[in-house]
Amino acid sequence: MMPLTEIDRLKRTVTPAWESPVADRVAAVWDYPGGTAKWWRSSASHVFVLPDPSGRRYLRFVPGAYRDAEAVAAVAALTDRLAELGAAVARPVPTPAGALTATVPTALGPMHAMVVEAAPGDELDLADATEDRARAWGAALAAVHEAAAGVETGLPAAFTELGEIADRFADDPALVEAASRLSDRLDGLPRDRSRFGVVHGDFELDNLAWDDGRATAFDFDEAARSWHGADIAYALRDLTGPDGRPDPEHRARFAAFIAGYRGLRPFDDRDLEHLRLFAGAHAACSLVRIDRALGETDGDEPEWRSELRARLVDMSASHRALAVAVAESR
Repeated sequence: MMPLTEIDRLKRTVTPAWESPVADRVAAVWDYPGGTAKWWRSSASHVFVLPDPSGRRYLRFVPGAYRDAEAVAAVAALTDRLAELGAAVARPVPTPAGALTATVPTALGPMHAMVVEAAPGDELDLADATEDRARAWGAALAAVHEAAAGVETGLPAAFTELGEIADRFADDPALVEAASRLSDRLDGLPRDRSRFGVVHGDFELDNLAWDDGRATAFDFDEAARSWHGADIAYALRDLTGPDGRPDPEHRARFAAFIAGYRGLRPFDDRDLEHLRLFAGAHAACSLVRIDRALGETDGDEPEWRSELRARLVDMSASHRALAVAVAESR
């Protein structure tokens, strides 16, 4: 997530008609006239809907102060390559000049941008995820991992935030110790190509669209080089309890997801045992991301920002508890 102050800067430019001169400036690079882009949400990037005669598209851009152009270009190149290989992913739309991304000067500073096609179909809530759908969900992630095998990218390594915890949370020795233990245990895991490679980074249901039982993935903002099991653990975090283990209520769907994944790619019982370790490491890294997003209050915080800040603080408590519990377990 971007810093709340950064999200607020953009939101202050959005009109009651959901338009923004900043988005207009960026969309113009793809030849969209002013007023076309409509604000949808802001999190890891700012996202605007682009109505288009050839189908809905999404304009995604992020401030240069938050993410560099190379990182955005790596995501665009990855999704374009995956689409070429036949993977069900939302494909980037080139500019009229043929570039997949652009850096655009705006009133809020340079923005690194891309446009992607809308994924066909509808998003599903967890309540709509039957066992059959969970099996298809797992198979969809396996298909992305399979297509990405051997793809060369400029993506970052996952879990680098663990290295920030000692300084960022120096007043929490239990968390610092937990991060060190988690990092050591990750370092001991195998990195062969059957287990380690390019991952989506956030393969939750809200980043999938379903059309006649087929899932198309989008929002690759968190794509990285990591263990495939880590991608599975993050995708399934809504099916796990506060201890990082499958929630009894969701155990059948959890098992169906794993079965669907195993139908396309190997994932043995040893890999399955590592899921809780990945859940704990993700929780620790989320603490760093949340801390970055919270930043400092500026004394003039709008209500939406105060409410989101409170929710993020609550989330931090549960993430910390999970990270420490996993680190202390054997």
